[in-house]
Amino acid sequence: MNRSEITTSWNLSSLFQDREAASEEYKGLEDLSKEISAIFRSRFQNLTGPVLLEYIEADKNFSKRLNVIYAYVSAQNSLNVNEEFYETLLSDLQNLSTDHYKAASYAEIKLKSLSSSEWDRIFSEEPGLEKYRAYLENSYRRYANHRPRDESHAAYLADISNQLMKIDTEAEKLVTNNVTVAGNITLDSGKELILNSETYTELMSTDANRNNRKKAYDKRFYHLIEQSDRMAEIYCNKSQLDDLLARELNYSDSYDSKMFGAYLTRDQVGTMNQVFKERKADFDGYYEFRRKKMNLDRLKPYDLQLSLLKCPDRKYTYEDTLINISASYASMAPAFQEIFLQTATSGSIDLYPNPEGGKRPGGYCQDMCALNRHALIFMNYKGLIDDQRTLTHEMGHAINFYLMGSNVDYLYCTGTEYEMEIPSTFNEELFVDYALANYDRDTALAVLADSINDYINYFTFQPMITEFEEAAHDLCRQKGNVSGRELNQLWTSLSRQYRTSLVDYYAEDNAQWTYVSHIYFTNNYYTFSYALSKAVTLSLFKMYKEDPEKFNGNYAAYLSAGSSMTPPEKLKEFFGIEIDRRLFEDAMDVVEKRVEQLEQLEAQMNSSPRSDEI
Repeated sequence: MNRSEITTSWNLSSLFQDREAASEEYKGLEDLSKEISAIFRSRFQNLTGPVLLEYIEADKNFSKRLNVIYAYVSAQNSLNVNEEFYETLLSDLQNLSTDHYKAASYAEIKLKSLSSSEWDRIFSEEPGLEKYRAYLENSYRRYANHRPRDESHAAYLADISNQLMKIDTEAEKLVTNNVTVAGNITLDSGKELILNSETYTELMSTDANRNNRKKAYDKRFYHLIEQSDRMAEIYCNKSQLDDLLARELNYSDSYDSKMFGAYLTRDQVGTMNQVFKERKADFDGYYEFRRKKMNLDRLKPYDLQLSLLKCPDRKYTYEDTLINISASYASMAPAFQEIFLQTATSGSIDLYPNPEGGKRPGGYCQDMCALNRHALIFMNYKGLIDDQRTLTHEMGHAINFYLMGSNVDYLYCTGTEYEMEIPSTFNEELFVDYALANYDRDTALAVLADSINDYINYFTFQPMITEFEEAAHDLCRQKGNVSGRELNQLWTSLSRQYRTSLVDYYAEDNAQWTYVSHIYFTNNYYTFSYALSKAVTLSLFKMYKEDPEKFNGNYAAYLSAGSSMTPPEKLKEFFGIEIDRRLFEDAMDVVEKRVEQLEQLEAQMNSSPRSDEI
């Protein structure tokens, strides 16, 4: 890797030169939407195969252009949620998406209403439609019982969706500016610290002073409670719109809609949650290990994030992080290294935090399949050991997106959330495996401990969020308006079902839900996908370790296929995996082995240091 070629900020000029160019494109898309409607509305009355093919190509072109401008504007908004120009343009794009759906709803209604014999006729009339058969099957034929009644009804549904997009944008701004900004604390050193999403996370993971961690935890804990009424108002409004939209499309509720779209059943997700609750004690060995390592009588919630490095505030340069991640891909297909290096050197990653400048917290990866170029990765890199795993997580998405964009049509460059999370969580396992083999024992132990802590996040916290959403939707459905206090009670009640008895949690109800951005997404019930993807990943990683060469061929094909196959078909075809109780039991078996591995590594450290540590 040529260090001089590494970039740390986005070069969004490859999308649009400036805001004026983006504004011009927005106006052009407004005109194109009207043009598509004018050309095809009458022709859909007596739909033929050639007309449908022409329509698909025209609408795909519109969708690709919308994807590019949305990525650009959303990226600018992520860099500064308080920048009025991009906030307004983001709202305009949401409106454009809504208006285009309304204008083109005649096509959706027609395509979702066609009989099997009509579909057979249309396909026979135009051989060029064959490449879109899976797309048409999964986007239209499958939804015959979940379609708008007419164009007026479609317009009504589009307006509901637009309201949900606006709520999402408003919630993200509040989370960035209010919810995660808890105020100031005075550290034991006398230094004043402003608590925001980034400073809080860094202090809790690096400050060995327990009193400082307690001060930060307490300050935010009670601040979140103060914010809960405002966020409850937003969430309840959202949940009611969620269910209204779902019922209008002949689903029982928004959870039913989610399961249908994900090719899953309530029983599959319910079984997953049940297994994780039943086996939560598998993590107890880790908690006991952490307690002893930190020389504590009892663990408190502010003890759970501290890195177990001897120097927990140790920082890693970005260049060294890239080298380590690149090395973790050594046994993977060459495409992994190639895509990784190109992403790291092409202005595709915005790296460093800037909460004072309005940069939002967290990280994400935005596909650029419309341009067949490298994805955009959003980070808040602080140089901590955990940032290495976060970066390789987002790189997993980037590799997946690039492989799809290079191998299937744009319309297939998508998938369910849990499919999209598999490459990111698989990358995490690669990183842990590399660290255990190559880092000094102190660092390897800390990485392994963090990995187990992450399993707790995946297998308890994330499915709990989905359970919270389902119960909160039901509560809002029953009562109309729900207070922050009621949602705090609900959150705490559910968390007790998942959490350990080895940590002394606070007696007061927790308002942790207020800053979970995913619960405000227009895409509901997102987070169970993290748990499901991790369970699948652990099965895949076992296959990889047994036969890397065979695995790599299947894995590259899996990541490249996008939505050209259904999710169950892909897992069965490439890996022979089914989503059932055995999958989740196997995942927890891995957890048990990782905890044992942690204890063994500690024992080795105490008995015989590595040569590189002498």
